[in-house]
Amino acid sequence: MTATGESTIRRGRPPVPDEPPAPQRFPGRGYRSAGSYFAAYAAAAATAAVSVDPVALDRAASVLAEAYQGGATVFACGNGGSAAIANHMHCDHVKGIRTATELSPRVVSLSSNVEMLTAVANDIGYAEIFAYQLSAQARPGDVLVAISSSGRSPNIVQCLRWARAHRLRTIALTGFRGGEARTLAEVSIHIDATNYGVVEDQHQAIMHSLAQYLRQAAMAESAITASVF
Repeated sequence: MTATGESTIRRGRPPVPDEPPAPQRFPGRGYRSAGSYFAAYAAAAATAAVSVDPVALDRAASVLAEAYQGGATVFACGNGGSAAIANHMHCDHVKGIRTATELSPRVVSLSSNVEMLTAVANDIGYAEIFAYQLSAQARPGDVLVAISSSGRSPNIVQCLRWARAHRLRTIALTGFRGGEARTLAEVSIHIDATNYGVVEDQHQAIMHSLAQYLRQAAMAESAITASVF
């Protein structure tokens, strides 16, 4: 402190590191039984769940609600386990949200057509498999939901870049340190975990939670209590 009582630390926002620090690694040791491993896994999943920013969830819900109410199309994509979540989102948002509501979501999974994926990957490049499809189908005002545990997959990053350049709204679901996807997206939903299973579990839970939230938000109270979610 100076003689006047003011801190010698520079005022203003602190410098932002190139990458946020990595969360604690799991598993950090070996386990002798499946039961003990599951208990530790469940604890890691619970810690990861509370790391999610509720404001980011609210923003994502608003983006999706505006898309569904305005007739925009929502595109989802991911690799591996994240592709399964993108496909599952297509099902739950198109079928689930329509149940007992007047909403008719338009959702397309860019991960679902193996013929398209392999044709683009073989003839153009794997990094283009999502952006190429998006360029043929998307319009300004549509939404891209990009799911990537690492946030570093080149095809995810390329798709987010294309979406931003062509005035799509973007939501990214990431884990680990988030990679470039975390900073490219308009709305970033980040899981503070470094275990692929834990991250993917939370991404799946977020997908389910957003679908169910949007559905019940469009229902009468009496219909909510009478329905199974």
